[in-house]
Amino acid sequence: MRSFRGADCDTDHYLVIATVRERLAVGKQAAQRFDRKRFNLRKLNKPEVREQYQIEITNRFAALENLNDDEDVHTTWENIKENTQTTAKESLGLHELKQNKPWFDEKCLGFLDQTKRAKMQWIQDPSQSNVDILNNVRREVSRHFRNKKKAYVRAKIEELETNNKIQNIRDLYRGFNDFKKGYQPKCKVVKDKKGDLVADSHSIVARWRKYFSQLFNVHGVKNVGHAEIHTAEPQ
Repeated sequence: MRSFRGADCDTDHYLVIATVRERLAVGKQAAQRFDRKRFNLRKLNKPEVREQYQIEITNRFAALENLNDDEDVHTTWENIKENTQTTAKESLGLHELKQNKPWFDEKCLGFLDQTKRAKMQWIQDPSQSNVDILNNVRREVSRHFRNKKKAYVRAKIEELETNNKIQNIRDLYRGFNDFKKGYQPKCKVVKDKKGDLVADSHSIVARWRKYFSQLFNVHGVKNVGHAEIHTAEPQ
């Protein structure tokens, strides 16, 4: 356990960091994630972007028609997937992840730096004048953060009203969900056949693949009974 006096948490207390040992052992590959590319599909709502994407994807698939028909199906699929992803990346671009606090900008970061400098000055010289300076800076920073957050919420409400007027249902409900859900913890652990926890991403996919292959693979089922259904003849 160790205390960090220089860390700025906007409080009179000092940050304390401790090392905790967990019982659940996670493999080295648990932190690995699949490279999932999410494209910015909202750009397809613009007619000029949609037309450009259609032209580029048509040209790329026209080139694929000249390939040899004797190629392996996996090779053909890789060519189709690569051309589709390349066209989408060039025309649409990748989807940017949402920030936890979208209203937090460079100006807010400057206010935090100002608070940190005032706190370091108070730590070095805990006089009454430095205490007053620190309190004034904290009040100013809190006021700025509140105003920024209110402006962001007001802009989001206006955006929802606009989506409602133009019948943009997708973005309308997406905005509602952002306000309603808040923080949603994700559980990325499953149980294997023995009941043990599996946290590795590759092992999780392998477990689901094996589960569904056993669930839908009915070719080995024998002695399946057949029931006869008798229907009454119309009189």
